[in-house]
Amino acid sequence: MSSGLRFTSLRLRLVVVFGLVALTAAVSASGIAYWLNREAVLTRAQDAALDDFEREMQSHASTLPVHPSAGQLAYAARQMGDDGQRFSVLLITEGADGGTVQGSSGKSALDDFTVRDVPESLRKAVAKKQETSAGNKSEYHLYWQRVIDGDTPYLVGGAKVIGGGPTGYMLKSLEQEAKDINSLAWSLGIATGLALIGSALLAQAAATTVLKPVQRLGVAAGRLGEGKLDTRLRVSGTDELADLSRTFNRAAESLEKQVADMSAREEASRRFVADMSHELRTPLTAITAVTEVLEEELDAETGSVDPMIEPAVRLVVSETRRLNDLVENLMEVTRFDAGTARLVLDDVDIADQITACIDARAWLDAVDLDAERGIIIRLDPRRLDVILANLIGNALKHGGSPVRVSVREEGDDLVIDVQDHGPGIPEDVLPHVFDRFYKASASRPRSEGSGLGLSIALENAHIHGGEITAANSPKGGAVFTFRLPRDASPLITELQPDATEGNGG
Repeated sequence: MSSGLRFTSLRLRLVVVFGLVALTAAVSASGIAYWLNREAVLTRAQDAALDDFEREMQSHASTLPVHPSAGQLAYAARQMGDDGQRFSVLLITEGADGGTVQGSSGKSALDDFTVRDVPESLRKAVAKKQETSAGNKSEYHLYWQRVIDGDTPYLVGGAKVIGGGPTGYMLKSLEQEAKDINSLAWSLGIATGLALIGSALLAQAAATTVLKPVQRLGVAAGRLGEGKLDTRLRVSGTDELADLSRTFNRAAESLEKQVADMSAREEASRRFVADMSHELRTPLTAITAVTEVLEEELDAETGSVDPMIEPAVRLVVSETRRLNDLVENLMEVTRFDAGTARLVLDDVDIADQITACIDARAWLDAVDLDAERGIIIRLDPRRLDVILANLIGNALKHGGSPVRVSVREEGDDLVIDVQDHGPGIPEDVLPHVFDRFYKASASRPRSEGSGLGLSIALENAHIHGGEITAANSPKGGAVFTFRLPRDASPLITELQPDATEGNGG
């Protein structure tokens, strides 16, 4: 199992989930803290400035004469701005001639504070006279508004002196408070980043703690899949992962025991078949010799066999041959199952090899061969003969002549097709034609073979690195295709052959 952080890995997902949770929590906490602190800072500065402005209005603006001059207004404004919160003040009133008279504090930082800097909505609210009542004892109230000029925030407030005094406006910069709030935002951002990094490290540590047993389990499962059934996990702790490790160990132990039992039974079965086949060969040799003598007597013109028992003698001869083929095929199957089948390789002309196979069995009149000479391939001639004999013999028995055998080169493969002109293979039979001891359905005659021929042919193809497939031709009849990679290395080789051929169908 790779320890890298793949996009689909559990480790990466744990880190991402931890990071998202930490990021969400940190951003939420930082956002709430920023909003609360921002409002607290601004509200505190704002309330202090407005309270001071209201007191200064009562202390200085209310003491001015009914129709003060511009100088008196400016003097009062400077006095109001010099005390307390240090804000700019603008006083406006109606002069004796009915015109507007105004005076400002003239502070250097905000000496350009004029009535144009006061929002119109604020001026209207300040100038509006309220009706007095039990809940509202003042005709005029103090109003305020926050504005931004450039990048600097300001607080603008206004109030009118009750009883006919001037209207006053104040302008206070909130730049320092904005800097404090920005510093707070940076601090919260840094804290959020540190929380994210810490959560990633914590997630990595947690993922390592959690995934290390899972990784060991994956490695153990891989070793188990490779056939190393003695693989076990070291169990420590009492958590769920420890329980999983114990369950794996119990499953591996049970699997090892079952596989050992199955291997023992399979080995005993193979040994039984091999022993039985060897034991049968001795009496079969004697019986075969006797049947050959009987067959010669049957074929002789002056044979001494009673015509009444001639059918029985012929049946004994036929069944003895069939039994002999069955024993040889069983021995060959046992070699494949035990993994002891070997190849004796040689360079052969495929056309000559097929011709020799057909000629040896007197099939020349029943088989059409389409193969060019000069196609040389390295393989085991005896086992190729077994493959061809089974495929062609099967086609002659079940499909009838003529059987067409064609050879072609297809890319890096050598392909041999064996096609008959019979009724074809039923679709429900096709998946089973290479099964051992399988006999076709009623659509084909009952075979006289052992049912092992096609299976042995397939095993011989596999040991060469090839494959055999069965299908129905669109033109009718069955077609068996033997495909052999020309550059494929055979599985196992030896110097001497170890078995006679089997060609039962």
